[in-house]
Amino acid sequence: MTGVVGALVEAWDELRLHKLRVLLSLIGVAVSVAAMTAVLAVGQMTAQAQTEMMERDMGRQTTLTVNAFAATPSGNSDVVPAMRELAARYQVDHASVVQWASGRFRAGGATFESQLQLVDQPYGTMHRIQLVDGAWFAPGDEDRLAPALVVNEAFLSAVDSPGLATHPTVTLPGANPVTLVVTGVMANRWPDEGPAAFVLYDSYSRVSGAPEVDPAMGAVPQLELWVPPETADLGMETVRRDLTAALGEGAMVDVYSNAVSGQEAFDRTFRLVVLGIGTLVLLLGALSLVNISLVTVRQRIREIGIRRSFGATSGRVFFSIMLESVVATAVAGVVGVGLAVVAVRNLPLESLLGFGLEDTPPFPLAAALTGLAAAAGVGALAGLLPAAVAVRVRPIDAIRY
Repeated sequence: MTGVVGALVEAWDELRLHKLRVLLSLIGVAVSVAAMTAVLAVGQMTAQAQTEMMERDMGRQTTLTVNAFAATPSGNSDVVPAMRELAARYQVDHASVVQWASGRFRAGGATFESQLQLVDQPYGTMHRIQLVDGAWFAPGDEDRLAPALVVNEAFLSAVDSPGLATHPTVTLPGANPVTLVVTGVMANRWPDEGPAAFVLYDSYSRVSGAPEVDPAMGAVPQLELWVPPETADLGMETVRRDLTAALGEGAMVDVYSNAVSGQEAFDRTFRLVVLGIGTLVLLLGALSLVNISLVTVRQRIREIGIRRSFGATSGRVFFSIMLESVVATAVAGVVGVGLAVVAVRNLPLESLLGFGLEDTPPFPLAAALTGLAAAAGVGALAGLLPAAVAVRVRPIDAIRY
């Protein structure tokens, strides 16, 4: 242990003596490490952003979507209770019935059409619903006399309300007019998005009865189940079997998963490509360090010869010379990683992507460690040739030079 510490101290002292030469040779190494680390980090953060964008549309990975149709005289009125019973039996914490509908809403003197989704409370977590004002449905909202409504900004503009402070309400005309209270507002998902709203399935059905289904989205209710990835295949088979048995003969049940195959392989390939390119750039940057080290060794022949005359072994000389390059590139790696962290942290990633991140990932530790390891590895390779030259120095050379 003492020998290792001594070699490190010696290497650091030599770097201090030749700091100008070493600094000039390590600028390229530091910049290369910063670029490679930053690209790896941005790649991982972009992958997180893509995952969140997909989960807003398709649900968390792995979400099972169940479409069911009952061939009984009562029709689809038995489907939703059977779906709820299935989710409760297997204790699925994040499960939601989804029914697409449409409605003609009235607010003040204005009347407008809006898309309407009937869901359960866990739907917000499963689809990463983000609100700009108000709150998503809470447990107990299904018992409200006036059902709660979560709308987008286009819907709120159609209501002509300045915000939730005025407790805006809308009415669904019909044989039994229903008054709904807007309790949450989402951002429009694209600039020209039309009015859209969410309401709790049980709350709406209790006061209004069967919804007016949206023919463009189909009349069959869906069930979404967020399950662990390792149970997806078994879950699909189990749900299909149990729900078919519950709905009786002639029932049609379709189950599919939103798991994206090949994504991990793509991410792994991306990291390897970036790592390969970054390592190549690091090797090019290390050429200057090799040149400086060779010149320095030629100037230190007398010093090395004297050390050999006092008993320094070839291994000790080789290790100390190579360690100088390793320490130098490791310091450059630390500087490069620091630059990458500052650059990535100040990068307006959300503005570039066009939407906010709910789970903003920290700077990837793996990217930082990869940058440091690559820098140290390149330093070891760059120190091999100067160390090999230093080993060939003999004590007599101290007199010659």
